[in-house]
Amino acid sequence: MAKRVVSVSLGSSRRDSVAEVELIGEKVVLERRGTDGDLKKAVALIRELDGQVDAIGLGGIDLYLVAGGRRYVIKDAKRLKEAARKTPVVDGSGLKHTLERRAVGELAPLIDWKNTKVLLPSAVDRFGLAEALWEAGAKVLYGDFIFALGLPIPLYSLSFLQKLAYLLLPLLTQLPFHLLYPTGEKQEGGRVDWRSRYYGWADLVAGDWHYIRRYMPEDMRGKTVLTNTTTLEDVAFLRARGVRRLITTTPRLNGRSFGTNVMEALLVALAGRELTEADYLRYIDLLGLKPQVLDLQEEA
Repeated sequence: MAKRVVSVSLGSSRRDSVAEVELIGEKVVLERRGTDGDLKKAVALIRELDGQVDAIGLGGIDLYLVAGGRRYVIKDAKRLKEAARKTPVVDGSGLKHTLERRAVGELAPLIDWKNTKVLLPSAVDRFGLAEALWEAGAKVLYGDFIFALGLPIPLYSLSFLQKLAYLLLPLLTQLPFHLLYPTGEKQEGGRVDWRSRYYGWADLVAGDWHYIRRYMPEDMRGKTVLTNTTTLEDVAFLRARGVRRLITTTPRLNGRSFGTNVMEALLVALAGRELTEADYLRYIDLLGLKPQVLDLQEEA
């Protein structure tokens, strides 16, 4: 009998999908169910699934924001996690800090990081990736103030970002999540405004897909996008804007790459328990999870 993993997302239900995979001799059904930004609906769905599925992923929201060695719990996400009493609930942070960090090193033969300018719209959402890019010698613009708070303050120092995060994250994590991140139908739209000019500076844009997409300018010729959750529609969107290369840190299944929360829930379902960082690294090796590269203009 197949194991079942469901991602309950605050994102748009238009992106819902189901895929069945077979890994290390086990069949697993992966399902993504969007609640269109409705937190109460997401809580109700998690309660309904509790005890009926093997693992639940939280999509469109993080349970934690991280700066350095400190984790800050997002108030709205805590409500979602606590809605389940039996089934483990994960948000993808375990994989972000292992899979995405490792991906930077694995991409070194393809990307000369020391001569690459990287726009990371949100670093506290992906601190493992932020640290790995810094360690690889990339010139990184950390866009947390620009894209999450709407303040024209580009940051180029990871240590300075970390100090600011220590001051601000205890407050920001108590705010309603929709003020920090696009949920529901806001994920479908995009707008070109003053924030879009930072894409022109970058050779590569990395991190969360919805942050990347929302302010992307029309002209992205020659640029690379490094992200995880993309559908066939998203790939067509990037190709139309001239993006040269799409790199996803999670594998593509049935034409789309699933989010880190889904993949993390899959690993938890396979293991039958919540995992440590060492466990994640072991499974990454066991399953051969590596970045997948799509040359978009060659396929056009």
